[in-house]
Amino acid sequence: MEDTIEIPKGITVKMEKDTISVAGKLGEVKRKLSDPFVDISINDDKILFSSELNTRKQKRIIQTFKSEIKSIFKGVIHGVTYKMKVIFVHFPATVKVEGQKVRVDNFLGERSPRYANVFPGVDIKVNKQDIELKGVDPYAVSQSAANIEQACKITKRDRRVFQDGVYITSKDSE
Repeated sequence: MEDTIEIPKGITVKMEKDTISVAGKLGEVKRKLSDPFVDISINDDKILFSSELNTRKQKRIIQTFKSEIKSIFKGVIHGVTYKMKVIFVHFPATVKVEGQKVRVDNFLGERSPRYANVFPGVDIKVNKQDIELKGVDPYAVSQSAANIEQACKITKRDRRVFQDGVYITSKDSE
């Protein structure tokens, strides 16, 4: 079984063992793609995925690798942007960036702040209740947004009543 992806113009792709490096005008992303039954090779302007097994599982793995590489292509060409909004009812929560962490103060009136880890290469801009995350690596940006959202998750309370939190409002890979 074989499948291919065309490499867009302006992008260089290198393969070292099971790590693929994709470089574009905005930056470079490295990703480890490994499966013992799937071989990845680069020929001219195409990435070739091949497997000697012709099973549904191998097809799914190849499709996963293809979609991951396509999203990396979009990231290195256009960039990835996630927008988030801080929602509160009674206690005004404030968000601050401290290096590779995001600090949420006064969430639900709590005295101790909540922290979320941010991946390297992700730029964060906080403007009162709006948070914007930008980067080249789609995985890093999306996981950083998810970390912020999870840090402000409410437990042991009714979600219909307590709707405070930090939520993703839009995702753009332009």
